Amino acid sequence: MRMQTVMGRRSARRGLLSAGLAGSLLLGATGCGGDGDEDGLPKDYKVVAGTQLCGGNAISTEASKALKTITGASRFEASSKEYTVAQAASALASAYPGSTVGGTNACRIFTPIGTPPFKLAITWRLADSAPSDDPASPKFTVLKMGEETLAGTEQAYVFFACQSDKLGAAGEAHIVIGVERGGMPRDPQDNIKALKNAYATVAHSFSLAMAKELRCENNGGLPPKPVLDPA
Repeated sequence: MRMQTVMGRRSARRGLLSAGLAGSLLLGATGCGGDGDEDGLPKDYKVVAGTQLCGGNAISTEASKALKTITGASRFEASSKEYTVAQAASALASAYPGSTVGGTNACRIFTPIGTPPFKLAITWRLADSAPSDDPASPKFTVLKMGEETLAGTEQAYVFFACQSDKLGAAGEAHIVIGVERGGMPRDPQDNIKALKNAYATVAHSFSLAMAKELRCENNGGLPPKPVLDPA
């Protein structure tokens, strides 16, 4: 069953915006848990570099720099233990060959307490087929990564195909990795190209890490470095 359309495109492109907005409502909690300390912070509260987020092997140095472009921060709340690329890959493999209509949280990123609040969700979903050739929404720039990459100023999506022994003999999985801003959206007045490139860079980094974790043939066709040239 295909996702409901919100971008005027068939197949896997459908449902991304509505799912992203719904997913942003789930980002109200902080990334860490535990009992409070004297300063009011959880005892296990840590602030880390971007490269240490999401299990420590999902955010590249380039993607960490891109996070600073997006959020204005270079340090973030440490990810909860359940938010690792390894656990996301395991959940995806268990769900395949089923389909997911809404994005499943793979990692959540928060700026530290005491700094301007900013929240991002990294999600995965299984699509029923590759993206169509219909024109993308004008708010997205289409990039040459994987089956397709859509880059916006508040979200980006990487579509890639995966053949792997971890997915059994059911065929080829079509995977969508999203990076979506949480909270109320806003339209940037400047820096549009830089923001689109930054979101695409983070989405590429996590997608490549997922492809490697899943042992996708040829890393799902993803390049080792983000390609930000329009298709």
